[in-house]
Amino acid sequence: MDSRIACCMMSYVYSGRKAGRQGRGHDRRVSDDPLQSRGAPSALSGAAPVTRPRILDSHQHFWRISAPECSWPDADWPLLNRDFLPPDLAAATTGVDLAGTVLVQSQPDDRDTDWLFALAAEQPMVLGIVAWAALDAPCAPERIAALAGRPKCVGLRPMLQAMADSEWLLRHELHPAIKAMAEQGLRFDALVEPRHLPALARFAEAWPQIPIVIDHAGKPGAAALAMDPWRADLAALARLPNVWCKLSGLRTQQAKGQDAAALAPYAAHVFECFGARTMWGSDWPVLLHMGDSYADWIDDTLMLVGDLGAADRQRLFEGAARQFYGLE
Repeated sequence: MDSRIACCMMSYVYSGRKAGRQGRGHDRRVSDDPLQSRGAPSALSGAAPVTRPRILDSHQHFWRISAPECSWPDADWPLLNRDFLPPDLAAATTGVDLAGTVLVQSQPDDRDTDWLFALAAEQPMVLGIVAWAALDAPCAPERIAALAGRPKCVGLRPMLQAMADSEWLLRHELHPAIKAMAEQGLRFDALVEPRHLPALARFAEAWPQIPIVIDHAGKPGAAALAMDPWRADLAALARLPNVWCKLSGLRTQQAKGQDAAALAPYAAHVFECFGARTMWGSDWPVLLHMGDSYADWIDDTLMLVGDLGAADRQRLFEGAARQFYGLE
């Protein structure tokens, strides 16, 4: 991997306004028998295995498949079409040094959002919640203010990937909701596809006071991973200091049977663009769709970033998420 990546990882100092709200939680370490995975990771260059670092997972989900508001996953996703709750995550992370997680919404429904807050109130491992709100609703500013007042609320995520209009985020009627987000110091999780990236750049330029993180590296294509125009558009976003990126969800964009090593150029491009503004996320339990375990994605990531030094690895797996979500 390009030696510039390691240098870049620690050279970035976030120059934007730090979001005002701070989520807090307690460290959670799991030290039972290790989860079965594909084995200890090694760098692509053939270096010695790397010890798994302490992790603050920037992206995980819970859902109740029987809840009326749960519209996904459906029967087309058999490995995911069941409840996933805190005991399931505890089992999945056995042997992982897990400092905590950021719980991200998965359903575009207020009922699901309210359930997540109630659930997380009893879960010290959940340090922050990225909630959902209907940004185009007349009552959006009031709803956003109410959410921001709840313990552990660190941000919002509209489900932009489901929007047919690639420039939906730029609509004038969203301005009151976005203004409320800025006033409340909330972060913005951007669940986008490559077609949304140019509009997201315009949004980020218009709202420099809102920290933005691109989920799943902007999803550079489905099974046939594509470099262009994703590569150039991601680089343009990285030039904006309020934009960060999650190294998450890439495995589920591959076809089943593809080797994780094929993701190397995508991971390298993310680091070359975002450096220390890159954070690791499991996307659990969605990653199970590929037949991978939680530990497998940790090991795959360590393989992909094998040239990083220990401090930069710790920044990727813990420090960046702490800084971005205000969990320091």
